[in-house]
Formats: sequence, structure tokens, C-alpha cells
Amino acid sequence: MIALGSDHGGYDLKRRIMEHLDEKGISYKDFGCFDKSSCDYPDFGKAAAKAVAEGICDKGIVVCTTGIGISIAANKVPGVRCALCTDPYLAKMTRLHNDANMLALGGGFTGPNLALEIVDTFLNTEFSQGENHVRRIGKLENTD
Repeated sequence: MIALGSDHGGYDLKRRIMEHLDEKGISYKDFGCFDKSSCDYPDFGKAAAKAVAEGICDKGIVVCTTGIGISIAANKVPGVRCALCTDPYLAKMTRLHNDANMLALGGGFTGPNLALEIVDTFLNTEFSQGENHVRRIGKLENTD
């Protein structure tokens, strides 16, 4: 299951991603927002991230206008590695090397066709399990 979250600036792209996931038969849980009224991205980014960190959802996708703020909010949740990706190659590499469990997108900057390609790449790329990458992720997870 995929955790979804957005603010008003990412709402339209999140809705398009939901349609795409429906077409592919991929289940998701929407943590808001639920319309285009002005709202605060940390509320929805953190809610989606907590679902990923707690194992309720396998991965997450969050969207705000730039993708920056909501990715910062998601990354405040321990156990979350959220990457802002602007093209499919970045989505591939963050899965292969960083085992990112959340994807952030900028609804005001990434068109829907490109965004869906990024989503598909993110969801379909497995972590490489490379020894060097596992070691580095361990260092990211260490809070000391």
C-alpha cells in the first residue's frame, strides 16, 4: 500500500497519481489534503511518513508546489528516507542506492506525464542491496 499526502499546491497532481495507481491496481491511503483550500504541507507530509515508518504502508508519495517543503517534513519522521525527484533517473537511483521509501514531487514544476513516469520508476525499482549502500543507509539511520 502506498501512503499519499499533499498540500493544496500538490493536490491536482496527487489526484492524477491516485487515478494512475487505480489504473494499475495499486492500493493507497490518502492522508490529505482533500481539497484545494490553503493548508500546511507538514501536516500531510508527516502523516504519510508516519504510515510508512510504522509499516502501515510500504512506500509513500508526497506532493507540494515544489516538493521541497513536504520532503523536509517527511524526512523529520525517523525511518523515512524521502527523496525529491525531478526525473526518472533520480527516482531509479534513490531506490537503488538509498532505498528511499518515499518520493516527493513538485506539483507546480513537474507535469503529470513526467510525474507518472517518475512514480512508476520509483515503485518498480528495487534496492540494490549493495554492501556499500547498506552501510551508508545505516549511517543515515544512526541518530548519534
